[in-house]
Amino acid sequence: MKIVVDTNIVFSALLNPGSKIGKILINSKKHFQFYTCYFLKSELLKHRSKLLKLTRLSSLELDELEFLITRNITFINENLISVKTIIATEKVLTYIDLNDTPFVALAKHIGAKLWTGDKELMIGLKPKQFIDTLTTAELSDLLDKLERD
Repeated sequence: MKIVVDTNIVFSALLNPGSKIGKILINSKKHFQFYTCYFLKSELLKHRSKLLKLTRLSSLELDELEFLITRNITFINENLISVKTIIATEKVLTYIDLNDTPFVALAKHIGAKLWTGDKELMIGLKPKQFIDTLTTAELSDLLDKLERD
């Protein structure tokens, strides 16, 4: 299953690598194909000092944790997404949050589900039927089922 991972999922994993989110990102490569866009890298850089403060890790330790969390995620250049898809996504997100455009557009572009912890985004997207979203609880339940089968 293809899954696009947004910023809040990766941030959550960095802040608590032992959480369900961290464990899913680190240990479920055989069941899921994770994707994100390069915009995530700029978000990580933009909020690096905040991440260092909140995690209380050294810069090197944060680098290592970031590698561990993101090593199973394929980064795709959002410039590869068609202008048509970007415009359609912006239209859908106008009253939700335009900052989520790269992730939602990528999910649409590659035919993936969007894994997000952003409840406002999920609630806003649901009636639009633009893409499917997954919560961490849904993904965890699916992983449990896949591992039992």
